[in-house]
Formats: sequence, structure tokens, C-alpha cells
Amino acid sequence: MDEREKELELDDELEDGAYDTIALVDEDGKQQEFEIVDCCELDDHQYMALTPVLDDPDEFLAADGQLVILRVAEDSEEEGDQYLESVTDEEEYDRVVALFRERLAEDYNFLDDED
Repeated sequence: MDEREKELELDDELEDGAYDTIALVDEDGKQQEFEIVDCCELDDHQYMALTPVLDDPDEFLAADGQLVILRVAEDSEEEGDQYLESVTDEEEYDRVVALFRERLAEDYNFLDDED
């Protein structure tokens, strides 16, 4: 997904039992809904852990269950506009993943990298 096309579109009004979602647009223009699993801050950067919203039971069962980790960035040209970008630095990514694993350990069973 192109970083500039990952503009934040949070659902502000949630019904009971609902979850917050965000719509991301990939480089082909295809929109995909994601559930926001968690947000955290590390070294003055904010990050989001997302999982795809899959309405089709077959797609849900076939999904690999991986979290999508993205960094929240601000557009320097447009004051206050935020977008999501991939974490390309391996060390930064490993530290963010470790933080999310710690925060989400009670709700998720994570596999080791070797699994």
C-alpha cells in the first residue's frame, strides 16, 4: 500500500459490541477495512496493530491471523493530516512487535518466529 493512500478514516460512532475500524486503500485502489486491535507509542512515534475485517466465514477461516503493524505519520505539507506508513527499519519493527506482543499477550496467542 502506498503510504500516502493510507489516510486515517476512523469510525467515531460505535454500537455496543462493535470495534473501531479504519479503511485503507492499496496501490491498486482497492479499499480494505481493518479492525484497530491496539495503538501504542514508542520513541515519540505512534503505531497501530490492525487485522483485516473479514465478513465471509470462509475467508476468516483461511486467514493467517497476522497483525498488520503501521506507523502513524503526519504530512509535513498539510498541517495535521495523518497517514499510515510501513515500518521499514527492521530494528524499529522488532521493537514495536515486541511491545504489541507484551500488550496483547492476554488476548492473543502469538507464535514464535521459528513456528
